[in-house]
Amino acid sequence: MGHNGKFQFAIDRGGTFTDIYAKCPSGKIRVMKLLSVDPANYPDAPREGIRRILEEETGVAMPAGAPVDASLVDWIRMGTTVATNALLERKGERMALLINQGFRDLLFIGNQARPRIFDLEIVTPDLLYEKVIEVECRVVPALPGRCRLQEEAAGNYNKWRQVQGTTGELLFVAQELNVEKLKEDLKDLQKQGIESIAVVLAHSYTYLDHEIKIGEVAQSLGFKHISLSHQVMPMVRIVPRGFTACADAYLTPHIKKYVQGFASGFKNNLKDVNVLFMQSDGGLTPMDVFNGARAVLSGPAGGVVGYAVTTYHKETELPVIGFDMGGTSTDVSRYAGEYEHVFESTTAGVTIQAPQLDVNTVAAGGGSMLFFRSGLFVVGPESAGAHPGPVCYRKGGPLTVTDANLCLGRLLPEYFPKIFGPGENEPLDQDATNKSFEKLTQEINEFLASQPSKDGSKNSMTTEEVAMGFIRVANEAMCRPIRALTQAKGYDTARHVLACFGGAGGQHACSIARALGMGTVFVHKYAGILSAYGMALADVVHEAQEPCAKVYEQGSFAYLDEHLSLLEDQCFEELTKQGFAPSQIETEAFLHLRYDGTDCALMCSAHSKTATTSSGSPTKHGDFKATFLQRYQCEFGFTLPNRPIIVDDIRVRGVGKSLIHTEEEVASADGPPKEAKMVRVYFENGYHLTNVYLLSDLKAGHNIKGPAIIMDNLSTILVEPDCSAEITRAGDVKITIGSGELKRIGTKLDSIQLSIFSHRFMSIAEQMGRILQRTAISTNIKERLDFSCALFGPDGGLVSNAPHIPVHLGAMQETVQYQMRTLGDDFEEGDVILANHPAAGGSHLPDLTVITPVFYKNVKRPVFFVASRGHHADIGGITPGSMPPHSKSLLEEGASFKSFKLVKRGIFNEKELIDALMAPGKIPGSSGTRNLQDNLSDLKAQIAANHKGITLVSELIDAYGLDVVQAYMGHIQSNAEVAVRDMLKEIGKRCLERTGSTVLEAVEHLDDGSPICLKVEININDGSAICNFSGTGHEVWGNCNAPRAITLSALIYCLRCMVGHDVPLNQGCLNPVKVIIPPGSLLDPSDNAAVVGGNVQTSQRIVDVVLKAFQVCAASQGCMNNITFGESEWGYYETVAGGAGAGPTWDGRSGVHCHMTNTRITDAEILERRYPVILRHFSLREGSGGKGFHKGGDGVVRELLYRRKMTLSILTERRAFAPYGMNGGGPGAKGLNLLLRNDGRCINLGGKTAIDVEPGDVFRLLTPGGGGYGSPAEAAAATAAADGDGGGGSGKGSAHSRFVERGSVFEYRRAQESV
Repeated sequence: MGHNGKFQFAIDRGGTFTDIYAKCPSGKIRVMKLLSVDPANYPDAPREGIRRILEEETGVAMPAGAPVDASLVDWIRMGTTVATNALLERKGERMALLINQGFRDLLFIGNQARPRIFDLEIVTPDLLYEKVIEVECRVVPALPGRCRLQEEAAGNYNKWRQVQGTTGELLFVAQELNVEKLKEDLKDLQKQGIESIAVVLAHSYTYLDHEIKIGEVAQSLGFKHISLSHQVMPMVRIVPRGFTACADAYLTPHIKKYVQGFASGFKNNLKDVNVLFMQSDGGLTPMDVFNGARAVLSGPAGGVVGYAVTTYHKETELPVIGFDMGGTSTDVSRYAGEYEHVFESTTAGVTIQAPQLDVNTVAAGGGSMLFFRSGLFVVGPESAGAHPGPVCYRKGGPLTVTDANLCLGRLLPEYFPKIFGPGENEPLDQDATNKSFEKLTQEINEFLASQPSKDGSKNSMTTEEVAMGFIRVANEAMCRPIRALTQAKGYDTARHVLACFGGAGGQHACSIARALGMGTVFVHKYAGILSAYGMALADVVHEAQEPCAKVYEQGSFAYLDEHLSLLEDQCFEELTKQGFAPSQIETEAFLHLRYDGTDCALMCSAHSKTATTSSGSPTKHGDFKATFLQRYQCEFGFTLPNRPIIVDDIRVRGVGKSLIHTEEEVASADGPPKEAKMVRVYFENGYHLTNVYLLSDLKAGHNIKGPAIIMDNLSTILVEPDCSAEITRAGDVKITIGSGELKRIGTKLDSIQLSIFSHRFMSIAEQMGRILQRTAISTNIKERLDFSCALFGPDGGLVSNAPHIPVHLGAMQETVQYQMRTLGDDFEEGDVILANHPAAGGSHLPDLTVITPVFYKNVKRPVFFVASRGHHADIGGITPGSMPPHSKSLLEEGASFKSFKLVKRGIFNEKELIDALMAPGKIPGSSGTRNLQDNLSDLKAQIAANHKGITLVSELIDAYGLDVVQAYMGHIQSNAEVAVRDMLKEIGKRCLERTGSTVLEAVEHLDDGSPICLKVEININDGSAICNFSGTGHEVWGNCNAPRAITLSALIYCLRCMVGHDVPLNQGCLNPVKVIIPPGSLLDPSDNAAVVGGNVQTSQRIVDVVLKAFQVCAASQGCMNNITFGESEWGYYETVAGGAGAGPTWDGRSGVHCHMTNTRITDAEILERRYPVILRHFSLREGSGGKGFHKGGDGVVRELLYRRKMTLSILTERRAFAPYGMNGGGPGAKGLNLLLRNDGRCINLGGKTAIDVEPGDVFRLLTPGGGGYGSPAEAAAATAAADGDGGGGSGKGSAHSRFVERGSVFEYRRAQESV
């Protein structure tokens, strides 16, 4: 770092604080922390920090209001949350979206999945654009050899112009650009004051001409900012590329204004100062090219660079987990020699395609709020934020994790600045925190005293035990995503070092490292401002990328090498312009590779430029295939040897190296460490006398035994008993974690341990799911994540299951208990059972459930069970995909298993399994499984997932004892039961007040007229209910029969929605509910009844009738709109969104999946590239939502043009009976399925059919709207009903914010819940 006698500043402008690291010309280091927003004292925190340090260090007066003299500044490097905050608060630039005609609502619909599956009020962030212009132009993939429109269809298809895209793909221009209309529309926009636009056209990642032309027209008219999607991020998939272009048009002008405002606070606008901004990918970029799409992780990225550069290969050879715990959120990341990037992630509801460090915002931080609910300790996700902040901030805030640390003596108010209270001049308020905890402790003890105890003893807790309990629950909540982040990629969590930074992390690091099995915690001396320090160490980065569609093979290598070299030259040129010498510039080449027919692409660098491998001689840039195979094997446990590998994108990352930064060493210790004072601190086994040390007094070589507190002016580090801290030569703190005493837990219920076991049991189901996803081979399981894994007690009762796919909830319990009844004692170690039959607790036949009994040491009977259920793409039957719309018996739907020993005493019964899977082929018109190898591979993956579950629970039993683990399985089920009983008492009382009765009744009809009847009788004394479906119609001749398991799943789903907050979803939920289903009805059909429609259609109608009986909200679309098309060799299946029902306090969301499904829709560009169809139209169906004081959500209109002969199958509901409104609200519109024949005829297809379509035919799907709630005339009544109606399920109702989750762990969970 050359100084030229000038100052160097690295600044992180965060949401609450701005951190500044400055290096003075003398070599002296200054650090400073300022409030990011303090308008009474300064206009801009980074500028103020620079001004103060310059004034103090030079002695030259610099008035606060005058421009700062920057002649003494060498460089400024800055990370900022300006972009993130603008996204969160929706305060970016006014902008408009330009998109192809027919797609005006494409980004509103997005991937059609709802963000939180149990919220009846579906809340999605506002759109970034104000206006939409539909542009008349369209290109589609040519699909040579697969498209028959020109040869066989009437119309103008022969006039379509053929062009070649930049990827080499052939395309047709189906509609030329209408420039005149475009000009008129753009002039209208200008009249409305909009000067920023995003242009997003289908297939513009490869065909650029139309977007370029629109850009030229807009520029000629004087638009100030134009984001063309192919320039912002040239990657396939129009929805994420569209979001990215919108984010750029929305944020970049906003950032430019901020940057100009920052520069204008200095003389000469920082003309001769090198000002660089941190991008989301961990690289710096010049101030004038810093853009919105790459700015979202600007702040957190600095922290990752900080710990990566200072810890890895310096203090440890192990990979490092970064743990950044701040006031409002906790960020977790991983570094093992190279930065881990993701290329698509969602922030504040906006999916952005751009390289970003994989920073996982996993939980709220010190501001996480504390709750005690129905016997469970709960931490977050609501956060007190910076304002009002925790109780101790003196602004009337709630109890938080920070308060718990203060109550236990782990925070020392005398070392905190006096910046609290309304006047921002008072210390932390210890008394208020203690009083609040005393009050909460009293509530908890009252609850504990009211619970029956087996031995007649009364439980009670002290204030400290309560505060400690919340700390332990918070720690376990943070451990879960760290396990997910490491194990998702096949790494052992324990073989990492925890690098801890951020203001609140030091108080939790020892506990978290111990819980994860890690031996070392590393805390940098600048841990409190590590993001700022990371800016000083970061490199300048320039990236260049272009799309590709080549197969990775010898014939493509010359093309790949040529394009990689061109991108390298581009990076070299840009970095040279910024003053880097050639010796400081490094480039790294990447190819975005995936197996043909899969969606799982990995961004791969070539590690070896010389090695030749099995792939023949590699490209001149190295062997990318070897990297791809190694990473695929590591992440997924297998490779696909003969499958072609496709190159989706070509990318080069150019790096301008900062001059090597060497840290100054601190003086060596010449005596024992100096203690500042001694305090009492509470740990798990009571109070300990704890020495307090000041980091500034400690020297290299000092060793401090725990318990101890190390204070510096930026953070508090807690060294727990049995741990020891050592000061390194650079003055950092390295903590060695002791084994700690494992506290013996008894079988008696302990509320804190209950919360921790709840997390542990969920973690087991989640980790089973990760193994299943990694080792499965089919798209359904690996990419659509259509599976769930579960843990069951020795009685077969569900303990935990993940993910929460509504239609799987509680259904597997029926399957396990059926096996226990059928097999009795015929369970042996090494047995694995397969079942999918509706009579054995199955939902529909493609969902295969694999169950493994678990034996422990010398116990003869299974001590618990694990199971995994996965959707197999095909298991035979009369149609490909095993989802026939017109099946009349179970035999037509594929292979069925009631109680099949898949593995007997460790031997895999492959022959018998193959015979059973091929058996449906013996029936005329039917076939055995069409995907035998995938079935076998996926079943083996399910066995492997179960094996992982066995290992994890056995470890839990080894640690706690079998009696304790089984006792807590029971306690957790009892806890869910308590939550549901509390809710039923509440609903019963409200019902009694409103109607004078606690009996609720409702009836709904399927489109064929069959009634589904429900009578609910609530006992408000004990919180129990009888749900009686007597009166429901007979088994139907068709496939809308629903097995009993489906009704139970729908009930659990509805109960969870009505509880309104997280409860463990297990057997306990249904314990207070007696369910009566008449045998022989469509909800409990005979053994051979067809059921495929029951799973995907009747399940939605059961939810409708339950919510109607409880009077919670109006009906949603009540349908999944199952559409299948294809030929004998291939098939495509989708479910399509509709309108959500309105409720007492909310309008229904439009164009979204509701209730029992949440499947994502295939992106339009992927659909048109892979299948011979054209998506002509996909928008909201205006006016289809029911009218009311709160309006129902609109359905959608979706039009598919077929390009060759194929079979279309539809399986839909709500075509005869409209979704009901509630409390005077109007019904939603019914759905409609139309076929527009190429000869001009328009045919109503009805709700369920299969039909052959011809080239040029168009299928127009109009999905149902949601019902409205309350009539406008009853507005006052509706408002009154809204006060205190707990059926919202959104769990909001408070002014407190939720932290914003992001990162690969969050994306994985969203994908799992989108099935």
